[in-house]
Amino acid sequence: MARFEYDIGIIGGGAAGLTVASGAAQLGAKTLLVEKEEALGGDCLHFGCVPSKTLIKSARIYHQAGQTKQYGLPELNLPPVDFSRVSDRIKSVISQIQHHDSVERFSGLGVHVRFGNPQFTDEHSIELGGKRISAEKWVIATGSSASRPPIPGFEEVDILTNRDIFSLTELPDSLIILGAGAIALEMAQSFQRFGTKVTVLQRSKQVLSKEDADLADTVMKTMEREGVCFHLGCDFMSISATDTVKSVTFRDDEGKEITVSGTHLLAALGRTANVSGLNLENCGVTYLPSGIEVDDRLRTSRKHIY
Repeated sequence: MARFEYDIGIIGGGAAGLTVASGAAQLGAKTLLVEKEEALGGDCLHFGCVPSKTLIKSARIYHQAGQTKQYGLPELNLPPVDFSRVSDRIKSVISQIQHHDSVERFSGLGVHVRFGNPQFTDEHSIELGGKRISAEKWVIATGSSASRPPIPGFEEVDILTNRDIFSLTELPDSLIILGAGAIALEMAQSFQRFGTKVTVLQRSKQVLSKEDADLADTVMKTMEREGVCFHLGCDFMSISATDTVKSVTFRDDEGKEITVSGTHLLAALGRTANVSGLNLENCGVTYLPSGIEVDDRLRTSRKHIY
């Protein structure tokens, strides 16, 4: 009978990986958790849910403070936003939650936490830091990253994604956002409310393309009233930049060529599964560019790998 160092190994220390690790360890399984970043928490804590909702709350409060007259209250003359203070608040909230996602906490639960870039060597083993580690079962919880579309110039221009938009310490004068999904619209409304001039470029003819058209139309009209500019049906042609300006050229749905420019550019054109570098071929896990194939129990083509 095969002997393994761990009952279960988990690759990825984000929300999913931490949940599995906590549960497995508390049920008595010898548990390994591997994370490639310097801290646990994943996108949700560092680049997603937590910083975005913190930013949105600050933007909502600032916006409401400018609407006091509508509620029969004295009208306030608001000063411009000092975005460095918003940035400090985001860092503070992340720091508070990081305590609950710390190595010390999970080690206390019995989880063995390791950092680095793991690679499968066979269906039960990975290589990490030059050492081979085996487990009876594995969980791949590596999450996703912002998609990088094949637009000419995309790779040559400094483009923001969710990994760095929340690290800004100065408010952009103007922001172009590629995409009009939920994340894109959250950022569009928030930065517009802070005082940034925001332009949203969407490939389809509807924002929130997965939602009902009447709902999406209501959202867009509300944001237009707040000052956000929208271009729908964009066929992206190129992206370019100077020292101070980013530009996007596209054809609209009538074939007209248009160029819009801004000081900052944010890509929010969907997500790509983080599977590269894991050497999934070595463990026989089937995957596509869109992600890993699983059954209704989240098992991969190797039934002991989830």
